[in-house]
Amino acid sequence: MRELVIDTETTGLDPKDGHRICEVAVIELMNHLPTGKFFHRYCNPERDMPEGAFNVHGLSEEFLSKHPPFADMVEEFLEFLGNDPLVIHNAAFDMGFLNFELKRIDRPALSMQVTDTLHMARQRFPGQPASLDALCRRFAIDLATREKHGARIDGELLAAVYLELIGGRQPGFDLAEAAAVTALSAAASRIARPARPHAASAEELSAHALFVTKIKMPIWNSQP
Repeated sequence: MRELVIDTETTGLDPKDGHRICEVAVIELMNHLPTGKFFHRYCNPERDMPEGAFNVHGLSEEFLSKHPPFADMVEEFLEFLGNDPLVIHNAAFDMGFLNFELKRIDRPALSMQVTDTLHMARQRFPGQPASLDALCRRFAIDLATREKHGARIDGELLAAVYLELIGGRQPGFDLAEAAAVTALSAAASRIARPARPHAASAEELSAHALFVTKIKMPIWNSQP
């Protein structure tokens, strides 16, 4: 089953206030595990970058001005998504921005199934912190390489969190699967050999006869 983890970075909290997407990343999962395939783009938000947002993700207006706007990469983005289910942390936020960007260019809103990991975490750990950072710490997922928020790195962290939220990887599953594949491969490549003869050789018959002569009062010579 193909699923897609999505994360965005924006210029603010609400698209209705004129805020825009400035980074988007999509991480492909197959059977809940990352495949290594991803979509990642920086977007020119076509506006200034508020200081508060810059402090969160570190994306400056100057840096983003060198990248195309969301509209220029939307075809590639939608093609990568297809119609497969999405996995998002705080889905209302990211979906709100994505659908706002699509509406601006007269494209239909995203309509595929969405799993909200924030909702999952609050159900599983009621009353406990449910931010992405808090869940990474809960599941001992390494945050050492993450200095600021970024759509791609946060998407990769969310993929790891999602796997834990749905039960985690079964211990030993990959090892057992690999062993089974190796055994099948070995059996398929084994060279067939002719059956070994079971009749005794002349040397074996001679040695057996000599051995029998040394047996005192053999049972097969006894009278009934």
